[in-house]
Amino acid sequence: MKFSVLQENLQRGLATVMPAVATRTTMPITTHVMLQTDESRLRLTATNLELSISCWISASVETQGSVAIPARLFSDYVSSLQRDRVDLELDTGTRQLNIISGRFNTHMSGLDADDFPPTPVADDGINAEVPPDVLRAGIDRVIIAAATEDSRPVLTGVHTSIEGDSITMAAADGFRLAVQTTRLPQEVSEGVDLIIPARSLRELNRMLTEQEMPVRVTVNQAKTQVQFHLSNIVLGSQLIQGNFPNYRQLIPESSNTQTSVEVADFLRATKTAAVFAREGNGIVRLYMTPGENEMAGTMRLEARSDQIGDHEGVIDANIGGEEAHIAFNHRYLEDVLGVLNSTATLEVSGPSSPGTIRPATTDDGTDYVHVVMPMFVQW
Repeated sequence: MKFSVLQENLQRGLATVMPAVATRTTMPITTHVMLQTDESRLRLTATNLELSISCWISASVETQGSVAIPARLFSDYVSSLQRDRVDLELDTGTRQLNIISGRFNTHMSGLDADDFPPTPVADDGINAEVPPDVLRAGIDRVIIAAATEDSRPVLTGVHTSIEGDSITMAAADGFRLAVQTTRLPQEVSEGVDLIIPARSLRELNRMLTEQEMPVRVTVNQAKTQVQFHLSNIVLGSQLIQGNFPNYRQLIPESSNTQTSVEVADFLRATKTAAVFAREGNGIVRLYMTPGENEMAGTMRLEARSDQIGDHEGVIDANIGGEEAHIAFNHRYLEDVLGVLNSTATLEVSGPSSPGTIRPATTDDGTDYVHVVMPMFVQW
């Protein structure tokens, strides 16, 4: 194997696949990245057996071949090189990769690429195309509610349903629920329900920032693997097996108080209260007071700590219904307000019932709802 690449292209390709490199493993080769020439391109692949990422970059190829190279070592070395041409040649007998860039000459020991875990193929089942902005918005808004602990594995994933002309993504961790439904430009021929690991979607979201063409989503017939095909990148992930909770029944159908408030004001007031809430079990108390004689109402946010003191902040709000109060964990409020724009609506029915946060206005074909369980406090 002999080829040449530009240092900046190689560095960018390695940065793309590095999140899939195994860190703690009993299979040493999964700490490597596979380099494989593919006609006039170089393919870089990494996998931890649950997540796999392949990336193609331009290359000048003289001789085809492949090798597995220690990922962290290779990435650190390439990052240290100047922006110049990098020439690489493999000694097939010793598996030594000779790397020449400028006046630097390096030899790096590799492993046989035949021992590298094969990348699962997921093109024998369901096929769908999803615009990148739809995927990105859905992931941003729902992944904040995915569980981080493995006590219930299905909750560490995002339930994704593609059916007809819509895609619905939902995540829940037992304390909050986020659901977004978005219209697709065209109907899919066959619907599918998946539970995709949140970690895999976080990595996908990182790659979507430069994606312009629709993302092709493929699922194998056994529904154990999903692949996302981007421009020059393919991300594959194992699917989580199990039954996701029936989240529809957790969304309140009505409320006694509806509060419309500017997201920027609400978020700033929450972050200010959080300074004290962090020392007081994370609790922020909200008091909604309707206005009188067509005057705007107010939302009052309180946080207190026996050790450091207390805080009260008031912001204007349009309030419909009756006066209300409720307490939330400040982090849950910050998370959902951080993915909303303009104006949000908070709907509550009492201090012991879940609160619902939605955008006051939605884009065509998009519906988002975030349900947060209240904190039980003494009033």
